[in-house]
Amino acid sequence: MADLDEQASDLPECPSAKGTGLLPPELRAWMLLLAATGAVEQRLRSVVKERLDVSHDEFLVLCLLAEHPREGLRMTRVAELLGRPKTRLTYQIACLQRAGLVTRKAVCGDRRGVEIALTDKARTLLREASGSLAETVAGALTHVVGPDQCAAVRGLLDLAGEAGPGPASEAVGTPD
Repeated sequence: MADLDEQASDLPECPSAKGTGLLPPELRAWMLLLAATGAVEQRLRSVVKERLDVSHDEFLVLCLLAEHPREGLRMTRVAELLGRPKTRLTYQIACLQRAGLVTRKAVCGDRRGVEIALTDKARTLLREASGSLAETVAGALTHVVGPDQCAAVRGLLDLAGEAGPGPASEAVGTPD
């Protein structure tokens, strides 16, 4: 934890965290959260490509499906949770299917519905890569998130927690 504090203290002060601008605290915190997310994504891209041989967007699909041990998710729900157009998701799923990482099947009783699930190969790859992926995320966050940023984002998350769990938390298996 001392290393984390040392790294965070080396960071330049974040102007958004001061609250001296025009934005209310919720928007400042959101901007800080986006910056942290962007830093993580930037570092993860090469590790994901090296370890899993998939794009970052395909990796996000795999992570979402990884939260569902055996059952799959409807493609429309995956598109909704990832904020992706269905047509783009269809292409990504086709790539993942060709790589042997996901399966597709029709949803019983809905001729237009398609459900996707991880294959055992994907589960094994994710299990093997999870350590280096987690280290990459932690490293990226400690590089860009200091105490001021943590406090701002924590405030935003506290507000979200007061509102209660949303439909997205149910889909990814987050406890109520």
